[in-house]
Amino acid sequence: MEKFIKLIKDKLGDKVTLVFDKKYLSDYVGAIQGKADVLVKAETTDDVAAALKLAYENDINIVIRGAGTNLVASTVPEGGLVLDVSNLKEIGQIDEFNQSIEVGCGVKLCDLQNFVESKGWFYPPDPAEKEATIGGNISTNAGGMRAVKYGVTRDYVRELEFVTPQGNVLKLGADTIKDSSGLNLKHLVIGSEGTLGVITKARLKLIPKPAYTQSALLAFTSLRKALDALPTLFAMSLKPTAIEFVERKVIAIGENYLSKEFPCPEAEAYLIVTFDGCEQDVLDAFNIAKNELKNLCLDFIALTDPKVSSNVWEIRAALAKAVQASGIWEPVDTVVPLSKVADFVDFVNKLSQKEGVRILSFGHAGDGNVHLCIIKDEIPLEKWPLVLQHLLDEIYNNVYELGGLTAAEHGIGKSKRRYFLNHTAPETIALMRAVKAAFDPKGLLNPHDGYAI
Repeated sequence: MEKFIKLIKDKLGDKVTLVFDKKYLSDYVGAIQGKADVLVKAETTDDVAAALKLAYENDINIVIRGAGTNLVASTVPEGGLVLDVSNLKEIGQIDEFNQSIEVGCGVKLCDLQNFVESKGWFYPPDPAEKEATIGGNISTNAGGMRAVKYGVTRDYVRELEFVTPQGNVLKLGADTIKDSSGLNLKHLVIGSEGTLGVITKARLKLIPKPAYTQSALLAFTSLRKALDALPTLFAMSLKPTAIEFVERKVIAIGENYLSKEFPCPEAEAYLIVTFDGCEQDVLDAFNIAKNELKNLCLDFIALTDPKVSSNVWEIRAALAKAVQASGIWEPVDTVVPLSKVADFVDFVNKLSQKEGVRILSFGHAGDGNVHLCIIKDEIPLEKWPLVLQHLLDEIYNNVYELGGLTAAEHGIGKSKRRYFLNHTAPETIALMRAVKAAFDPKGLLNPHDGYAI
């Protein structure tokens, strides 16, 4: 290690540090603390390539880090090098003909969205954590609230600048709409959680900004009734932009955290539905939805007041941060078929009552992505790991019984590795590990994350 530290200091100078904030040893949740020997704060692709090349030549483990918003311990190091790429944050010019833009991997989602929307363009992927980086979004194939209409991050990545573990800089993909040119390495890298190499730049697809947006809050007397209304909404073929579900008890935590009020507090659960497009089409879709759904819910509230609408979406977006502020917790990001969302949430609520542990449910009803927050509350700290493991075993067993998967958009990391490996065929894992070996023969990048050995 001393030899490596000397070499990398000689190469990268004051971008290398041996004393650093403990945030670099964990993720946003902070439940797992790792260790590291050296931190590199890269500022260019050349910095990334140099750091990776030296680490590879000296058999040093590498963990890549962006904004630190990860929720599954993917950024927790096990010794070696932490490579911080959050300073690669250049935003290029919009190519209006090809409808695309090139950005650095360290650009925050909120900054990209604000920039392109100020120019009349739109980047649809919309995870709740707007402070996450584009590189992080690509590495987990993040989706967010608008996936029901627009798809996920993968659908908007045209081209990647990618640095291999050996320090080679590659271009994967092209600024084209179609690509049938050999194996699509770009799509292997998307969602790989930093196990194959480092994304340093991305060329992203844009679309014209929708001219008009309208949201509604549907209040219900129970979460089951809210979820039972979904088939009626889907049957109308109205192409909503977002369909979110959330329980009142979850909203109350968000209200307290932000000191903001949510409409219809007497309800037990809500759907938040949004439409966008040209104004007349949106208004027509909105009115059809209202006429079909108003008799199924306690109240159908058009969010036409900008302040009320802002409060609703800010509270929804801040739920994970609100729970984080309340104490020790475990986030769960899973996905089941649309037809099984209600069954899965029913199972979780029964499990919560049976085990006497508070489990909060919310998520993206339009794509089957259910988020859970398992909260420690008064459970003794020494008992918490076993209690949590039991709950997660039960939850993921049910997910797979219903035809779902471990992760929808947060990735596997270290904290969900056990459950992913338990429910994935050994032959499938072997193929994944063979792919990693082709990229990273020494197994140095994000070892022990997800499928990696």
